[in-house]
Amino acid sequence: MRDEEKDQRVQTGWPRLALGALSGVLAGFASLAVAELVASAVRPQSSPVIAVGGASIDATPAPVKDWAIRHFGTNDKLVLQLGILVVLAVFALLLGALAVRFRQVGAAGVLLFGVVGAAAAVSRPDSTGFIDALPSGVGAIAGALLLYVLVGRLTVVRRTPESVAGAVTEEADEILAASVGWDRRGFVLAAASAAAVSGAVGAVGRSLNASRGQDAVASRKKVVLPSPGSPAQPVSRRAGLRIPGISPFVTPNNDFYRVDTALVVPKVDATAWRLRVHGKGVHRPAVYSFDDLLHRELIERDITLTCVSNEVGGPYVGNARWIGVRLADLLAECGVRPPSRGGSADQLVSRSVDGMTIGSPVEDLMDGRDAILALGMNGEPLPFEHGFPVRMVVPGLYGFVSACKWIEDIELTTFDSYDPYWVKRGWARRAPIKTESRIDTPKPFARPKAGTVMVAGVAWAQHRGIDKVEVRIDDGPWQVAHLAAEDTRDTWRQWSLPWRATKGGHTLSVRATDRTGAGQTDKRTRTIPDGASGWHSVVVTVD
Repeated sequence: MRDEEKDQRVQTGWPRLALGALSGVLAGFASLAVAELVASAVRPQSSPVIAVGGASIDATPAPVKDWAIRHFGTNDKLVLQLGILVVLAVFALLLGALAVRFRQVGAAGVLLFGVVGAAAAVSRPDSTGFIDALPSGVGAIAGALLLYVLVGRLTVVRRTPESVAGAVTEEADEILAASVGWDRRGFVLAAASAAAVSGAVGAVGRSLNASRGQDAVASRKKVVLPSPGSPAQPVSRRAGLRIPGISPFVTPNNDFYRVDTALVVPKVDATAWRLRVHGKGVHRPAVYSFDDLLHRELIERDITLTCVSNEVGGPYVGNARWIGVRLADLLAECGVRPPSRGGSADQLVSRSVDGMTIGSPVEDLMDGRDAILALGMNGEPLPFEHGFPVRMVVPGLYGFVSACKWIEDIELTTFDSYDPYWVKRGWARRAPIKTESRIDTPKPFARPKAGTVMVAGVAWAQHRGIDKVEVRIDDGPWQVAHLAAEDTRDTWRQWSLPWRATKGGHTLSVRATDRTGAGQTDKRTRTIPDGASGWHSVVVTVD
């Protein structure tokens, strides 16, 4: 052997591959933490997890979205984000292990993920441009550098002493292998420091992101809803049945369903918010502030909303008292006329601050129904989750063609010239709510005692009204249920039927008939493209 010092790299056995994988996870954690901190200076929606999640939602086929809502409900967004984190963790493990042998390739892989996050951020409908790419880019650079450093601790070069110079080849190899090692202490210190610093950076970033909405929170607290010029009629006591297990006539705000694509709930400062009305057939374009709307004549109405993703018997329907501005009046002031009166626009496209677009038929919005730009819900300013400061509420139309939350722009156009978000993904352009009913009690697979069992629930056919509800036990005759008093034709209606239950298994079914005489069809359809249909049934066992 030569007299000069010999170099040799650490062999990459399973222990070092495991430590490399750990390095990848630490690098990924650091990348996300730094990105969170940078996003606090840009905007929370530019965070890579949020940006990639939003892009994933946009790219997901409608049937998959429908499946996710059906199985995960309002937790679908949490499941998506957790899924993204799991995928990132797996790739981080693989990149870390790869970096033990190919240090630069592993670091380049981290940078590649940053490119993906940056591309997703700038592709979002509400993107502010290149600046949205910064969190993913800066975070990826930090992660790549950390992985390069940590893996370097696993590939430390040790030099053999001159004492092996004259040894036999086999003995020299053994001495070389024994003298070659890795910087255990340096790796542990670097890994522990990286974990601690990343945790602190991430916590600061999350705290700063949370504080960004404080102006919006403060503006909401200052809102005092004035008395409506056209108040809703008091709800009759006979509209609510006192039956355990039935849905309350008015759905509390905290229990009201939420289905949208926003991974981060927008928090909009009402003092800075503006609504623009423009487009085809708008002879007097206008911009309104929140105070402008607050000081107009307000109307108050009880309106039941239904999501098109609601399966037969599903939970995505709720009733609330809304207060706001009559949309038809606002449009008329801007010179808009419905097509039946010579208007040139047949579609109103509402845009949210998060880039969502929803298309509504102009004719329906101006046909005399109480279509509202809502400012309040159940006696308080809109909750952030339900669209503060302003959202659309239109009785008789599914939410995906009417209920734009966090609205900031109204454009008049035509159905032929523009397809909004959901239409591009295979949903219908026009979607009046179908006549439906639901059994709230007894619950599926319940075990009531033999004797009189109260079967009860709700039925809805907004803007048409419910005229009759019938219940069938097994294959027996349809029995007319008792209907609670109708509040308005825009709200759901409670119903009940006392059933003399006998021991054994039974199937209970319900169907409704609306005020036009149209009955709820027994034909089962899925939610896509314009809402589910069919009779709701539950199976119970009577003890």
